[in-house]
Amino acid sequence: MLDESKFDVNFQLWAIRLPRELCKAATKILNGYLLDKPRVKPITEDPTSDRNRYMILSERVHNQDLSDIPEHKLAELKNLCEIEVVPYSLILGYSYWGAGHIAHINITDDLLPFKDVIAKVIYDKNYPRIKTVVNKIGTIENEFRVPKFEILAGENNMETEVKQYGARFKLDYSLVYWNSRLEHEHIRLVSLFQAGETIFDMFAGIGPFAIPAAQKGCMVFANDLNPDSIRYLKINAEMNRVDDHVCAYNLDARKFISDMMTVPLKSTPGSSEAKKACEECDLSTNGEIQSGSTTMKVNKEEELAHSLSKVDHQQDLSIKGDQTACATKRSSEHCGAENGTAASPEISGIRKCRTNKRIKGFKSPERNPWEHVDHVIMNLPASAIQFLDAFRGCIQKKYWKGLLPWVHCYCFMRSTETEEFIIGEAESALNAKIQNPIFHRVRDVAPNKAMFCLSFRLPEDVCIKEEAAATIRP
Repeated sequence: MLDESKFDVNFQLWAIRLPRELCKAATKILNGYLLDKPRVKPITEDPTSDRNRYMILSERVHNQDLSDIPEHKLAELKNLCEIEVVPYSLILGYSYWGAGHIAHINITDDLLPFKDVIAKVIYDKNYPRIKTVVNKIGTIENEFRVPKFEILAGENNMETEVKQYGARFKLDYSLVYWNSRLEHEHIRLVSLFQAGETIFDMFAGIGPFAIPAAQKGCMVFANDLNPDSIRYLKINAEMNRVDDHVCAYNLDARKFISDMMTVPLKSTPGSSEAKKACEECDLSTNGEIQSGSTTMKVNKEEELAHSLSKVDHQQDLSIKGDQTACATKRSSEHCGAENGTAASPEISGIRKCRTNKRIKGFKSPERNPWEHVDHVIMNLPASAIQFLDAFRGCIQKKYWKGLLPWVHCYCFMRSTETEEFIIGEAESALNAKIQNPIFHRVRDVAPNKAMFCLSFRLPEDVCIKEEAAATIRP
């Protein structure tokens, strides 16, 4: 008999009890702080009174005193009514999990004799929403980190479409990597970005970081070694109407960094040579940082560091969209996004089911990736730390503008390892000391193994290249 409880995931959350007629007003106040999961409503009945409702809060609200919510929002909420915060338990069972029409299960060895029965039950109970049931087999050994699957029930169709926080993703489950359980990590990190910033995504996959960042108004240079991932990344960028904000590259991650940071031979600020090749991609800039400067607005820098240092409490990370997005042409034979003249949609908080609209005719100031990058995403936890050596001597001081980028490097940590050990590995790859590293625990992947995100400002002594040693692209 199938033990459905094996699929259960229990969320211990907080909820606000308030009169039902105030739910609409309270929803506006708490925008970005309510539970946001596909097919789960954040407002539910109060089991003790039909006159009240429970408003279920996001997982990032950890404390019963609601200290994770900004004070001005709490004041506005308390002016609305007297609120009561109560614990709320949410269990998502086996019928909840899946990727589009595909139900992905990992059957343990002791249950393998019953795999066909398990698959049939899942298929019969969830059709037509679930049309294919697959089981992961073996270990991941290929260079693209794509699992192998066997189809246990339903159609032999591994191409599907999933939704996350208002973005749509098409993928072939047998060709690319996808993990629905990283949904909140994707949006957590993107919530730290500001509209107009430049992002490098070294292991972009089909775009779970790149697409939401582009929707926010960032310019994203997205790379992946898997050609199928890049093909779907381009499809997803166009499907979400952000293809003018995403440049897609199919390169080894080290070569990607090298190519992006190499200055063209005739490149000078404003030169036409710096605008060429990747004729299909548009670039953005905020235009605020002066050439050669190593300082920026202190309040912006402190705000980002503060946000990163408190990620475990998930304080105010609501996304504030900016409709003024990007438009400079940047060359690369590997760039594949199609040309567009649009700005990004507004994203306030995290909104579902929105339609991305383009704004025609807007053109922002120029910025080239060898001149400034704000964030680098390295989401390949099995080996991303080893690729940190790509940053050695990668930046040319003569051309760089502003502060060095934040690096967000994902990694696995076993129970026998410590944060100090991981930092030591990262410093060894960089050949430099990391100042003020910040760890965020993403999720447990095994009883003695967890996934973390290590964030730090790229050390200047590892990446700055003096003019005499600079590499110039012919």
